[in-house]
Amino acid sequence: MTDDIAFDVFARACPSRGTLEHVTGRWGSLTLGALYDGTFRFNELRRRVDGVSEKMLSQTLHALERDGLVHREAQPTNPPRVDYELTPLGREIAERLLGLIELVEGRMPQVLSARESYDAARETVTP
Repeated sequence: MTDDIAFDVFARACPSRGTLEHVTGRWGSLTLGALYDGTFRFNELRRRVDGVSEKMLSQTLHALERDGLVHREAQPTNPPRVDYELTPLGREIAERLLGLIELVEGRMPQVLSARESYDAARETVTP
């Protein structure tokens, strides 16, 4: 029973590290954020997560499904229809990710200003 195990993401062998990587990686976080808006078919999701390749989206969805964050439902139609949606756990995690995403988006003027200052300081040092 895993409820008795103390997980520590900072410990090398802790399985939570893999899940954290799936959730916080570029495609994982964007996929979870997109799925927060509802159920998507694969190509709809691929269009929503602009820039993700078919291969990367497929790998991301498999990892998130394995972690219990995404539910995949294949409809027995011709052609087959496959829908993806968040599980309750996935929805909870996506809510927190979206809070971080909104914070980052809202602070981008400060980030861009910091980048400019950093780059300008490096230009004066470099001959």
